[in-house]
Amino acid sequence: MSNAEKWIDRPTAIRDGEALDTKKLSAYLQTKLDGFNGEVVVEQFPSGFSNLTYLVKIDSDEYVLRRPPFGANIKSAHDMSREYNILSKLSPVYPKAPAPLLYCDDEAVIGAPFYMMDRVKGMILRGRMPAEMQPSPEEMSAIADAFVASFAELHKVDFKNAGLGDLGRPEGYIARQVGGWSARYEKAQTDDVPTMQQTAKWLQENQPKDGSASLIHNDFKYDNIVLDATDKKSVIAILDWEMATLGDPLMDLGSTLGYWIDPADPPGIRQMALSPTLLPGNPSRAELLEKYAQLSGRSVENAVFYYAFGLFKIAVIVQQIYARYKKGYTKDKRFADLIEGVRGLSLMAWQAIQKDRIDRLF
Repeated sequence: MSNAEKWIDRPTAIRDGEALDTKKLSAYLQTKLDGFNGEVVVEQFPSGFSNLTYLVKIDSDEYVLRRPPFGANIKSAHDMSREYNILSKLSPVYPKAPAPLLYCDDEAVIGAPFYMMDRVKGMILRGRMPAEMQPSPEEMSAIADAFVASFAELHKVDFKNAGLGDLGRPEGYIARQVGGWSARYEKAQTDDVPTMQQTAKWLQENQPKDGSASLIHNDFKYDNIVLDATDKKSVIAILDWEMATLGDPLMDLGSTLGYWIDPADPPGIRQMALSPTLLPGNPSRAELLEKYAQLSGRSVENAVFYYAFGLFKIAVIVQQIYARYKKGYTKDKRFADLIEGVRGLSLMAWQAIQKDRIDRLF
């Protein structure tokens, strides 16, 4: 195995309670794939906190299968048909979108709707990586530049030409997002977290006007991009399109800033890092914002609003996952202490609001 192949993102054994019925899956695929007559082997990609992702091996071919998490409301935030349709239209005009293979709405096959797509082999940077896998400061700086460039590039995609003009309703997008995520929090709430209510109220009362519409990803962070294993500076794919829509690209930027943890942030927040933004060579949040503004040509006013919203939205997602864990829908022990993440993220948002900036908050 070459050094480059060593760091290709790989699956592991399937987590307890998240196995798929390979016999039913095999029988289904036999009716859908030309020339299929091989054994189906399924493994699970261990990272990620939302939709479940599996590697499906059929002879020498490899595919990725995506399904909703167990116990989730599959008709809302985990609509597999929507994600499949986005990729079906986007991949022909945007090479960084993986090409989908098939969609299945028959829950009798694996217990939920799912879709399969081609596997893109490459390197994915995680929040916790072996030291020998971590890019040097120079490499990290170049990767960060490619990350921001891909982000700005995505927001320039001609979504109408791709047939995605009806993907969302850009008008009133900010108001719907603030109201929608506040309602989701109330529905999933398990503990009293005052800074969540305070932040929700401030966001409701301080909304800027909607900007021009773009295709937005809504979960753009390091562990959702695939790097060329032989050239880490090259982004070859963008993953996890489940929340993509049409809307204000600065709201998308806010979510990315929410995930972008700085070395100066509190220890509890640094421990939550899902992406390696703490590694030397990365820009700070403020520098990231400035890089995006330069590459996109957009003026980023009201940065605190977008950043606070990003933190609030991520906190709600964390709360939803924690609520599923509390109800016993998942046994993944990574979720046991996620309520502390809700507290930490909402405190960061409230500090940003109080200090009117996105960095040096404590």
